[in-house]
Amino acid sequence: MNRLLIKLLSFTLLLIIAVSCQGQSGAQVLNANAFETKLNATPEKIVLDVRTTSEYNRGHLKNAVLVDYYQRDFSVQLAKLDKTKPVFVYCASGVRSNSAARELVKLGFKQVYDLDGGLSAWARAGKPVEK
Repeated sequence: MNRLLIKLLSFTLLLIIAVSCQGQSGAQVLNANAFETKLNATPEKIVLDVRTTSEYNRGHLKNAVLVDYYQRDFSVQLAKLDKTKPVFVYCASGVRSNSAARELVKLGFKQVYDLDGGLSAWARAGKPVEK
């Protein structure tokens, strides 16, 4: 009985630690609707597209800054951005933007919002895309 109780308490503690660490990452993953709401409610911001130039040219969010995730100097380019402004980051499907969001937090950005599902989810939700 004591072993079971100890295992249960240990599992609970690990779960609490895991959930706490997620909340401290600094990046929030938002669905298209929440992303759009937060984006529109934030006057001073950086909209960051981490796709390739050809992807960007096929369509992007309004006023998006392109920093290609695959470029060698990707982290250097991110570090040049204004850390005092919230960053709204996206890619095509959410994979690159998730990595970019973690990198932004490591670089000291305090408000980072990652578009869940990327531009694909944004378009499926009927949100505006600029060409």
